[in-house]
Amino acid sequence: MATPPPKFHPRMFFSARRYGHGGRLGIDYLAHGPDWCELVLPFSPDLIGDVGRGVLASGPVVALLDMATSVAVWLKRDAFVPHATLDLRVDYLRPAAPGRTVTGRGECYRLAKRVAFVRGIAHDGDPDDPIAHVAGTFMTTGTVDA
Repeated sequence: MATPPPKFHPRMFFSARRYGHGGRLGIDYLAHGPDWCELVLPFSPDLIGDVGRGVLASGPVVALLDMATSVAVWLKRDAFVPHATLDLRVDYLRPAAPGRTVTGRGECYRLAKRVAFVRGIAHDGDPDDPIAHVAGTFMTTGTVDA
């Protein structure tokens, strides 16, 4: 018996999605698995928060991690079910190196009927030297079959 194809395809989701804050920031798809997703935030001078040092602002990194963890939830559910961020804690460890693309990896490690639990990191080339850690929860606002 063949395995049915997944219902949620992040590569197609991002290829069709060029608007909204993620599109404006340039966030794009990199890779995924059954409960995780990696997205990239290319460096742009428009995203600099500390002009003197060329350091990326914190807002785009938070948006990247929020989006990567959201996609991880949809992957784990295998469905695009609307949800809202209940809590997203981002701990900054260091600034991103100027001029570097930032990768955000989100993982959904537990699903309850209406709440999803997530964690992840952002890094600028070395996952063992992260820029930030994230932990959070999402609550579905749509219909969940499970």
